[in-house]
Amino acid sequence: MSYDSGAFDRAFSNSNSPQSPHFRGISSPHGNLFPIGPGDLFSVLCEETKNPIDGVLLQVPRPLLSACYEIAAMPEHVLPRPDFVHLADVHPRPHVLSMWERRRHRQAHWFVECVAEAMGVFLYVYAGVGSTASYIVGTAAKENLSSPLQIGFAYALGIVFALVTCGSTSGGHFNPAVSIAFVLFKKFPPLKALRYIIAQILGAYIACMLVYVQWNSSIKGVEAGLIAEGAYDTIMFSPEGPAGIFALYVLPGSKLGQVFLNEFVCDFVIGLIIWACLDPTNFLIPPALAPWLVSSAYTMVIWGFSPVGLATNTARDLGARFMTMSIWGIKASGGTYAAIAALTNIPATLCAIMFYEVFLADSSRVITQAHVEVITGHLAHSEHSEQKVVLGAIRQSTESYSPEEKEV
Repeated sequence: MSYDSGAFDRAFSNSNSPQSPHFRGISSPHGNLFPIGPGDLFSVLCEETKNPIDGVLLQVPRPLLSACYEIAAMPEHVLPRPDFVHLADVHPRPHVLSMWERRRHRQAHWFVECVAEAMGVFLYVYAGVGSTASYIVGTAAKENLSSPLQIGFAYALGIVFALVTCGSTSGGHFNPAVSIAFVLFKKFPPLKALRYIIAQILGAYIACMLVYVQWNSSIKGVEAGLIAEGAYDTIMFSPEGPAGIFALYVLPGSKLGQVFLNEFVCDFVIGLIIWACLDPTNFLIPPALAPWLVSSAYTMVIWGFSPVGLATNTARDLGARFMTMSIWGIKASGGTYAAIAALTNIPATLCAIMFYEVFLADSSRVITQAHVEVITGHLAHSEHSEQKVVLGAIRQSTESYSPEEKEV
C-alpha cells in the first residue's frame, strides 16, 4: 500500500484550532522545529505505528495539544544545524527505557534534573568529607592517615566526577549560589532553582550520613577517647573533633570578621573562575577543560585558606550541619559562625559574576567553535527529545483507532 505524504503535509500545515477536540498537526509561523520535514515525519509515523494511514489525517488527542503548540511556538535558533548522530540512531534502548524516556522528557524531567543535582553534590561532598574523616581520625589516633593536601585533591576529584557525571543532565550547578546567579543573570526559572537548591542540600546530607555510617566505629572511638581525657566539650565541636569531619567550625578565639573576609574573598575567586569557564567567548577555556579549572580553584582555596575557616558552598555547609545536628543535637549547630559559613558565598559569588560581566565580558567577541558545538548539541538534544515525546504519543493514539479508521 502506498502512502500519500502530501496529504499529511497539508494536514501538518493546516492544523485545527486549539479549541477543537482533536489536533491534526503542528503549524508555526516560525517554521518547523523538527530537524525533518513534515513528509519525512509522515514516513516516520508510518514506520512507528505500523498502521496504514494513507490519506487519513492523524487525530492527535487533545492532551497532546499543549505539547505540540509548545514545540511549534518555539523560534528557530540562528546557530548552524550540523548532522548530529543521536545515541538512539545507533544503539536503540530497550522498549521499557524508551517509554520511560518519553515520559521523563515530558513529565518528569524536573525530577531527573534534581536527582542529578543531588548526586553531583553527593559525589563532591562524599569525596572531600571521606578524606577529612581520615585526617581527623588519624590525628586523634596519632597516625598519619591524611593531610590538607590530600583533602584538597579529594574535593577536586569529587568536583570533576560530579561535573562529568551529572552536569550534562542538570547543567551542573551543585551550589545554591550558582543557581541563584543563573536566575539573576541567565533567566533561569526561580522555581526550578529552588528545587535545585533543595536537592543540593539533600545530596550533601546523604553523603555526610553515609560517611558517618562507614566511619562509625572509629568516630565512636575518638569520642570515647575525648571523654576519657575530659576534652569532649573543648574539641568535639571544633575543626579537630569528630563533628568537624562533617560540619564546619572555627578554632576557639577566632575573629569572625577575619573569618568572614577569608570566606568572601575565597568565594569571590571561585565565582570568578566559574563564570570565566561559562563564558562561550573564552578561547582559553574549552568546555572539556572547565571541570578541571573549577576543581583547581576549589583546591587552591582549600590548601591556602581552609585553616582560617572556609565553607565555599551553602549546600555542602547546610547539608553537613543538618546531618551533625541529626546525630549530636543542637550543640553541633556551630553558633554564630554557622551563618557566615552558610550564606557568605552567595553574595560573594554574585559580586564576582557582576565584576566579570561589567569588566571582563564582551558580547562583541566571537563564540568559540567548541562552545558552538556544545550549544548546538544541547539544542539538538532538546529538539530530539520533544520529537520523541510527540511521536510516541501519536503512536499511542493511532494504536487506539478502529480498523475502519486505519484502512483507506
